[in-house]
Amino acid sequence: MIFVPLERLFAPHPQKFFRKALAQDLGYYFISGLVPGLLLAIPSSIVVLGAHAIVPHRLQAAVAAWPLWQRILAGLVVGEIGFYWGHRWTHEIPFLWRFHSVHHSAGHIYFLISSRAHPIDSVFIRLCGLVPAYILGVASPLTPTGSLVPVVIVLVATMWGFFIHSNLRWRLGPLEWLISTPAFHHWHHTLREPLNRNYASMLPWMDWIFGTFYLPRKQWPSAYGTETKVPGSLGQQLIYPLFPQPPQVGLPEPVAASHAATGD
Repeated sequence: MIFVPLERLFAPHPQKFFRKALAQDLGYYFISGLVPGLLLAIPSSIVVLGAHAIVPHRLQAAVAAWPLWQRILAGLVVGEIGFYWGHRWTHEIPFLWRFHSVHHSAGHIYFLISSRAHPIDSVFIRLCGLVPAYILGVASPLTPTGSLVPVVIVLVATMWGFFIHSNLRWRLGPLEWLISTPAFHHWHHTLREPLNRNYASMLPWMDWIFGTFYLPRKQWPSAYGTETKVPGSLGQQLIYPLFPQPPQVGLPEPVAASHAATGD
């Protein structure tokens, strides 16, 4: 109801909504809404118990005394650091790339591509975002409001994910250094150079700090996808990363910080 009409009116790349891949994308939408949460329960509990045992109680008590809005804001920032590195590792570590390549296999970008992800890939990236929040203490199920913070982090990241994957040409001018837009994330999905850029989900200045920021002012990628060979059906895409694979063609190479471009 929100994105379909907007993408018809403000699309940088006009395209049909009803296509062959729509059924597969809808399948991923429901899988991503159910499975990752179930798989995340056990590792999250382990992280919570470990953080509670290792992090000094004085630090936990001090952070727990912060107002809720302050803990949520801190949780979003430290969570974004975790999301950035979790996402970047899925590109730089071949085993993780097998799962993440499913997300990049789409040759087009629109809002539903946000949920087109292998459940294990989603769990890994979400866990990387939640771990810093649990360690810092801004998120903790052991306090009355602490369990709300991880929910807000995941909810905001999920909703913003639909926006940055959308086929919208909206730009925010100078604010694009502060918060991510579709233009910023479209360059992450480009099939051609420059690859391995723009890993942040909400805060582009994370990429600027770590040397992976790229956002030209008036350009959009001409093609999307990956050269890695990914099976065509949903079932095969869920199964194939779980088994040893021959070397993949087109696995992006890590980008050195010294070679990161900042656009024009």
